[in-house]
Amino acid sequence: MTPATPVTAAALIALIALIGLVRPASAWEAVEQVATYPVSGRTGFELYRSVGDNGPVITGDRRTIAHTTFKLTWRRDYQERADGSCVIASNIPRLIITYTLPKPRGELPPEVAASWKRFHDGLAAHERVHGQHIIEMVQAIQDVSVGLSAPADPGCHKTRAELQTHLKRLSDEQRARGRDFDRVEMGDGGAVQNLVLGLVNGP
Repeated sequence: MTPATPVTAAALIALIALIGLVRPASAWEAVEQVATYPVSGRTGFELYRSVGDNGPVITGDRRTIAHTTFKLTWRRDYQERADGSCVIASNIPRLIITYTLPKPRGELPPEVAASWKRFHDGLAAHERVHGQHIIEMVQAIQDVSVGLSAPADPGCHKTRAELQTHLKRLSDEQRARGRDFDRVEMGDGGAVQNLVLGLVNGP
């Protein structure tokens, strides 16, 4: 067997540098977390009534069964060039998505616990779709912003204003997408409606 060629320190450094070059500059990951609110009851009907009484408030005094919110910040590198133009050289997001879901206060009877698990898991799956919509919006913002530039733009004011138009468009698209998804899921025969019926009509 031929002995292996030793790897020198210089070769190892060069390999690490090469790995860094081939790694996508836009790579980022969302942080996803779950918050809960307490509900009580010993039957599916009682639990759902408690959901209605204690669910997160979204507008005014209107409550919902579950909710997805997010916090998004950016680390942008605006660069003024020698020719007077401005370009966004990089735009790195920090995205935290929070799924708010109900959680029973105490232990449930076994048959109710099984119905509750189906209900809870279905809600969580529904909210994760909203989370995916948010992730895709953030990726779209990064895609459109990196390399965005304007000529004769000292202070990068025109570039910033152009970016704002893209942010509004993509945010509006994400909200409309979420509303359309909820309309189907919560409408007659939709997945969320079926989850509610399964819980209420269960044990």
